[in-house]
Amino acid sequence: MAGVNSSSHERLDVEATLTEVKRLQFDRAHRNASGLFYIEGVRNFVKVIDNGFDILAIAFSEKLLTAPLARKLVRQSRRSGIPCISLTPEQFRRISQSERASGVGAIVRQRWFKLRDISPQPDLCWVALETVRSPGNLGTLIRTSEAVGGAGFIFIKDSIDPFAPDVIRASMGSLFNQKFVRTSFSALRHWVQNHHCPVIGASPDGMSEFHQFNYPNSTLLFLGEERQGLTPEQRDLCQHLVRIPMVGAVDSLNLAVAGSLLMYEVYRSRT
Repeated sequence: MAGVNSSSHERLDVEATLTEVKRLQFDRAHRNASGLFYIEGVRNFVKVIDNGFDILAIAFSEKLLTAPLARKLVRQSRRSGIPCISLTPEQFRRISQSERASGVGAIVRQRWFKLRDISPQPDLCWVALETVRSPGNLGTLIRTSEAVGGAGFIFIKDSIDPFAPDVIRASMGSLFNQKFVRTSFSALRHWVQNHHCPVIGASPDGMSEFHQFNYPNSTLLFLGEERQGLTPEQRDLCQHLVRIPMVGAVDSLNLAVAGSLLMYEVYRSRT
């Protein structure tokens, strides 16, 4: 731009980056429209690179970023042509949602898979969800799925956002090793029928206790909403319903706890 010196360009780049990061953090409509999300922290930054995500820009603070590996990856990214925006500690803290700012973050392209491009595979468990009230619950489920070698998640409709900051934080980096699919209920029903995929749901009136059920080699777990559980339509899709035994006054479990128990039981049944 004629008449603008390099320092002015740098200020524009910094302000534009800070503005974009804030929008990606707090505006889901913008995340959806742009197909981008923002990650922060050394663990997330390393996992994004290790898993080959498309990075559009890196924000870092030379003074705050002390991890040698992350500093090396920033240098390598800059040499590969990825824009790397240098921020002061104060500027980085403006976009940090951590108690202790790590000094590195990145604007990353969301990664989605199409339902037609995935299939049930032996020893890989998929999880289907339509509604999750707590982002923390979703992040925990994603973390558990990675821990048991799960394939990923099939989201029905568009109420769930796995790239929300609270979900990313709760997943502790596991999000980058999982596949995500968004589809309609009717499309999922056809997929299940075409692949002859067994669907297992959890319900207090399930015929078998979850730890006594013989899980098929390829399994799709359908988890209902935290308060209401599985809807009649979701129950109809399930070939089997299992229950988690409880004693005392407790009549239900947290979604992340219940889902994690089921995923670990699927894993245990195969090992």
